[in-house]
Amino acid sequence: MALIVQKYGGTSVGSTERIRAVAEKVKRCHDHGDQVVVVVSAMSGATNRLVSLAKEIAPHPSAREMDVLLSTGEQVTISLLSIALQQLGVEARSYTGGQVHIRTDNAHSKARIVDIDGRRVRTDLDAGRIVVVAGFQGTDQDGNITTLGRGGSDTTAVAMAAALRADECQIFTDVNGVYTTDPRVEPNARKLDRITFEEMLELASSGSKVLQIRAVEFAGKYSVPLRVLSSFEEGEGTLITLEDKDVEKAKIAGIAFSRDEAKLTIRGVPDHPGVAYQILGPIGEANIEVDMIVQNIGKDETTDFTFTVHRNDLPQALEILQKTAKDLGAREVEADDKIVKIALVGVGMRSHAAIASNMFKALSKEQINIQMISTSEIKISVIVDEKYLELGVRTLHEAFDLNRIETQA
Repeated sequence: MALIVQKYGGTSVGSTERIRAVAEKVKRCHDHGDQVVVVVSAMSGATNRLVSLAKEIAPHPSAREMDVLLSTGEQVTISLLSIALQQLGVEARSYTGGQVHIRTDNAHSKARIVDIDGRRVRTDLDAGRIVVVAGFQGTDQDGNITTLGRGGSDTTAVAMAAALRADECQIFTDVNGVYTTDPRVEPNARKLDRITFEEMLELASSGSKVLQIRAVEFAGKYSVPLRVLSSFEEGEGTLITLEDKDVEKAKIAGIAFSRDEAKLTIRGVPDHPGVAYQILGPIGEANIEVDMIVQNIGKDETTDFTFTVHRNDLPQALEILQKTAKDLGAREVEADDKIVKIALVGVGMRSHAAIASNMFKALSKEQINIQMISTSEIKISVIVDEKYLELGVRTLHEAFDLNRIETQA
């Protein structure tokens, strides 16, 4: 008998018909003899509807009350799924995040899980029940309802699996696994049977929308086997696990990309110790995340400093940087929101040379100019003009033979 945590997203529970289908899938797992905990999101469209209702009343509602409001979306789903399971003759109980003691910090709308007390859930599982838990939410030490931010249900599921020491955490979504890249951009993209936590984390941080970054971090930290499957079709999906010897044979696991990039450059900054902090300090204080950074030092004792931010943060970041430029006596500030990031990811980079040069060679053949480069042990990222996104992804996918199963070297 295995203990399985399953998570179903908004599209998987988007209607009563879909909820019945999920109930039947969960029941089959339970009938197989497994103990099952199900974590669900709000029905697709429900969260947006709740946000719209709040905005009709106040343009900037308080974060605390928004958390109270948005958490009700998952509460609808857990009750409906439990009713559907009961109609199939299975004993099931639903719980909100607070009821199963998912404790978080007090950062409303982006709370982080601090602790989970799994005793109540274990009692139900030992009694033969299926437990249905609301994703995306918890409570802080003062009992206030909190939410975990976008994709928070993935994090809830992985955290529950870690707390219960589950045998596997299964993330059911509208895709049947993790692909070498987005099939909508590259039709020859291939589904991966398995991938490492490191690779999945790099893919997620570089733009892949299959899994939420925090969920992958949590799974890797607590060694929770994670599997991505489709809730609409049968299949083995993709297993995300610790690195093994076979994985080292593969050069590249996949290609991720992000359309949400913007670039800022401050030119002619007097070059002296601490100038990088003077530029990025105010950006960080505004809670704006910086991704890639390039600094070029000129012969006239000035420097050009370029960095990327999320496209939504560009207006605020530009305003801050213009003030900084004035304070530092810089020559000018430039902004560009017509860029994208493309990243190659693979643990095999550790033992294979020339990955970067092959990447640059492939892009140059297509006359794709690289504006910025960033590397890590298992990832190479480049910034290019947004008009080259699809061409760049397809070119690299072909250059590294990712459409073939035999990607071993």
